[in-house]
Amino acid sequence: MPSTSQSSKLSAVEWIESLSPWPADGFGLERMRALLAELGEPQRRFRAIHVVGSNGKSTVTRTAAAMLRQAGLRVGAYTSPHVSGWSERIQVDGEDADFEAAIERVREPAQRLGATQFEILTAAGLAEFATARVDAAVVEAGLGGRLDATNVLDAEVVVLTNVALEHTDVLGDTHEKIAREKLAVVTPGASVVLGDEEWREAALEAGAGIVVVTGRANAALALVAAETFLGEPVEPVSGVALPGRLEHRSEEPLEIWDGAHNVAGVGWLLGRLPSRRYVVVASILEDKKVDGMLEALSVLGDAFVATRSSNARALPAAELARRAARFFPSTEVVEDAAAARARGRDLAGPEGALLVTGSLYLLADLS
Repeated sequence: MPSTSQSSKLSAVEWIESLSPWPADGFGLERMRALLAELGEPQRRFRAIHVVGSNGKSTVTRTAAAMLRQAGLRVGAYTSPHVSGWSERIQVDGEDADFEAAIERVREPAQRLGATQFEILTAAGLAEFATARVDAAVVEAGLGGRLDATNVLDAEVVVLTNVALEHTDVLGDTHEKIAREKLAVVTPGASVVLGDEEWREAALEAGAGIVVVTGRANAALALVAAETFLGEPVEPVSGVALPGRLEHRSEEPLEIWDGAHNVAGVGWLLGRLPSRRYVVVASILEDKKVDGMLEALSVLGDAFVATRSSNARALPAAELARRAARFFPSTEVVEDAAAARARGRDLAGPEGALLVTGSLYLLADLS
């Protein structure tokens, strides 16, 4: 981490990229609350929907925000991680905020308090929404909920998209423990929208005043969240596109990017891909159910190119290839992400198909 004098010479992006998203002293909200206090409690100046869950959070967040905008509200949306660039994380009325200005607004107190990368980004987003005088913000949680930096909102509506076994060292080793960690963001009397009936009791125990169970589809969750928030019917919005979510990058060869980062995410992806035989290029974080993801992906084709994203938790490419060899007849190691993508395109040929997946961090490196 650079010193204060060094960091003052860095641009907002350079400074943010120099910081760790992981707290050195463990997860907690004390530093985040102190930072927001110095910023004048911006999170109290707008109404909010809080989106938690294992998969689909960004899509639900952006779709719900689009529905609220269509209903006439000025709306902020906060998502993570990004693919196309840091400014993608903070939007006002569907447009990326001025990222440099948003970060500079919180930089001095954040440096003084030793805030983490994710705490700074979250505070910058909340302060941007207050400055823009949004009527509402739809905010995606980062990791879990109870100790996540976004758990500073008194959100009127909480959405739990789904629950998968992930980050078990932090969130717990069962679906129920993870669900309770995520639902810990519920404030007394808030409305909770669920994609699964299984978590109704946990939502009520967390303090929910109303629990609404809808289908697991992201569009359905977003629609019910927006309608619950407004207390009236909302016109559905479809086709909200996010970078790296079933994103078609080219046609010759067919190249699709999707940041499926766990077994459940891969399962969702498999049912939505065009029916082809794919060359798979992937990087996967070491704390995921790697073998389960590889086994699921192996139904798509015979060739696998292992690479490594810039994320410190990414599995080494050689180790990923070794594990993939159990499921794919042909595996290769290409350390550099851009070179791995190029190799995948070569293997696919102009008439073939390429899937780049396993981590949104990989897609961000390639953007």
